[in-house]
Amino acid sequence: MKTDFAATQRKFVAHIRDPDHQPVPADVPPPRMAMYRELLFNNIDNFLASNFPVIRQLLDDAQWYALAQDFFARHACSSPYFSQIPEEFLAYLQQERDNAGDFPFLLELAHYEWAEMAVAVAQEPNPAITLLPDDLARQVLALSPVAWPLAYQYPVHKIAPTFLPTEAPAQATFLIVYRNVLDDVQFLEITPMTYRLLALLQDNGQSPAIASLEQIAAEMQHPQPELVINGGLQILRGLAEKGIVIAA
Repeated sequence: MKTDFAATQRKFVAHIRDPDHQPVPADVPPPRMAMYRELLFNNIDNFLASNFPVIRQLLDDAQWYALAQDFFARHACSSPYFSQIPEEFLAYLQQERDNAGDFPFLLELAHYEWAEMAVAVAQEPNPAITLLPDDLARQVLALSPVAWPLAYQYPVHKIAPTFLPTEAPAQATFLIVYRNVLDDVQFLEITPMTYRLLALLQDNGQSPAIASLEQIAAEMQHPQPELVINGGLQILRGLAEKGIVIAA
């Protein structure tokens, strides 16, 4: 009896997920199955649309339905929580989605939209903005736990119905998504050097800021490393004023 019930459950779920290819279980009235199907799919559909509003805006109703339905039918979520659906959708796009008609920037745009939500709901508290000492070079700095450096092939922060790039530009896009002291999520476009500097601050642990700046100057083989160091210190102070960089 348990085996029969388990088999019925599997048929029930299979039809709800993919009604075009999986038959209605023999012992369940089709109208009732349609009601269950509509309820569950609409919840997923609405949640995806609210978390990925730019993607929803770029696709017409038929295209969006096909995308949401493919996710609903094919992806086996590892978490029962609705709050994890955006991350599950990213995993689906990266590992399962295979549609030649998709925008080439679809995965990166989805990640960009997910990052805004993820930083907004992150459990880490906003760090207090403190005035850093004048001798910033000797200060040990860290990245705020609610500030994430991001790198993309496409300028995802500019994508809109009026701007749909078909090829990645020669220069990658570097951004920081962060939560400020008012709990507002903000984005900041940065240079490749700033992105590298933030990565070094994280990698170098308890080393003072000067160590990371000197490493960048060496990597650039700059003939006047002091210019790189001074410019980097100005960048760090500006990021500290926004709460992106903090005293370790």
